[in-house]
Amino acid sequence: MSKPRIVVIGGGVASAAAVTELRREGFDGDIALISGEDTVPYERPPLSKDYLLGRSGSVPVKEPDWYEQAQVELLLGVRARTLDVAARTVTLSNGAAIGYDQLLLATGVRPRVLPGMTGDGVRYLRTIRDATKLRDRILAADHVAVLGGGFIGCEVAAAAIQLGKRTTILEALPTLLYRALGQDLGEVVAGIHRDEGVDVRTGQQVTGARPLDRGGVRITTADGAVDADVLVVGVGTAPNQELAVEAGLPTDNGIVVDEHFATPAPGVWAAGDVAAQHLPGYGRRVRVEHHDTAIRHGRAAARNMLGRREPFLDVHWFWSDQFSHTISSAGLADATDPLIIRGSVEQRSFSAFSLEGDRLRAVISLNRPRDVLDARRLIARDHSATAEQLRDESLPLKRLAPSAATT
Repeated sequence: MSKPRIVVIGGGVASAAAVTELRREGFDGDIALISGEDTVPYERPPLSKDYLLGRSGSVPVKEPDWYEQAQVELLLGVRARTLDVAARTVTLSNGAAIGYDQLLLATGVRPRVLPGMTGDGVRYLRTIRDATKLRDRILAADHVAVLGGGFIGCEVAAAAIQLGKRTTILEALPTLLYRALGQDLGEVVAGIHRDEGVDVRTGQQVTGARPLDRGGVRITTADGAVDADVLVVGVGTAPNQELAVEAGLPTDNGIVVDEHFATPAPGVWAAGDVAAQHLPGYGRRVRVEHHDTAIRHGRAAARNMLGRREPFLDVHWFWSDQFSHTISSAGLADATDPLIIRGSVEQRSFSAFSLEGDRLRAVISLNRPRDVLDARRLIARDHSATAEQLRDESLPLKRLAPSAATT
């Protein structure tokens, strides 16, 4: 009898975590990993930071030898073109077809490309190839412009300044990281960038970009024009859900899955940045684009594929290093939530909490990673908290458990 086969589509950390967990849990069937990139899955967070600064190269999640030793078939440099959920087959860009007993879609996301924002002087960042080309352009540049003040834009701007380049951020919203942090905390991050020499321009409506005869690009805004040697566009992403759409799977800003990562199609699962997952603890469907979440998705999806039926209950968290500062968060914050501050915003060492009733909903921290670690554990269990307790630095967060709340 032939062995069961699990096929994983995607070259990110969710895929690598899934195949690793499958072998760790004792699955001895066939595993195939399909990726459009020509390298094994690698860590993406360094691409906008240390890789641009020349401090690191590509960091594989697992070395190539591991896949051979674990008997994971690597199909690299080819893309999955069509998915037939009835026949349980995937057709590849090289014309080959591969069957599966179970399939994990971990296809990730791609940068959102703006109309008219293409050409030699315009760069988007997602892959190691993108990062290599961008690094070369930044090193050769005098002036680097960044369109978008989200995490990618802020991290690229921080790298460019540290490389000695004049750097401008053009952001349409009122401040940097507005959607993630809200107005007040976003202003703190904008202040950090300005202090480091970044020309931060918010409220900018960019209307186009065109190449200059002498090289570089001219970016036109409602307030005028900005000339730069390279323009980095970081204005969000789009989920790579086309394979699922064409196969008739439900999508809603991502591939729709339940709390176990299952789609409605038998044997088909989705995880990582592309998965729009129902989370019972939050009472809604969310799609999270964070490195740690993708890893945990891959592991949990693998266990569910093996019949564990474990709902995903992990508390989401993320971090971003910008200059000497670390921004981190746990939970699912809403930018409109009232904030309870612990520490000093002026000294740029604080945590900002949001409450839902007497339960901690989320925390966003600047240079206080321990607060985020404690809050993440707290959110995951029964607890009770008040604004006064959260502000009180003499009260350890880990004490806000049921026993402490009822004494």
